[in-house]
Amino acid sequence: MAGKPRLNGSYSGQDRLFDAVNLRLLDELHDDPRVSMSELARRVGMSAPAVTERVQRLERLGVIAGFRMELDPAALGMPVTALVRIRPGPGQLPKIVDAARDTPQVTECHRVTGEDCFFLKVHAPSIGDLEETLDRFLLFGQTTTSIVVSSPVPARPLPLPQETEENQGRKRKR
Repeated sequence: MAGKPRLNGSYSGQDRLFDAVNLRLLDELHDDPRVSMSELARRVGMSAPAVTERVQRLERLGVIAGFRMELDPAALGMPVTALVRIRPGPGQLPKIVDAARDTPQVTECHRVTGEDCFFLKVHAPSIGDLEETLDRFLLFGQTTTSIVVSSPVPARPLPLPQETEENQGRKRKR
């Protein structure tokens, strides 16, 4: 995301960014990302314009990366999920990235450390279809595939940071 400010441990305004109100907004938006700004404002006891401004700032700073709907791959006719590691051949890294971007069955592609360079999440209607997808990547390196049999801990949000003691002290002084 070129050009977008990013948070890191040295961000000087981070204590203000994660104040009690913003943490509450993030919590509410996590529970119901489709909530209206007026309802969100009611829940946190602020005006809709103030809440809208705060949410837009969180988006601008990259704290809120998007509002996404979660689909069930099996309900879409893709019940086979595989985790694929790829060890590229010499000079093949960019080709793997391009192939992953051009393959709609690949829902995640991560560059990783270790013996393998890439980790993909792939969905397919059948094992045969998965094999066809994997064959696209064999042109660029060696693959190791694991079929997902269950997901006891499905994708979930990161825990929110805690409000800093400095912020809590500042609120008490007001």
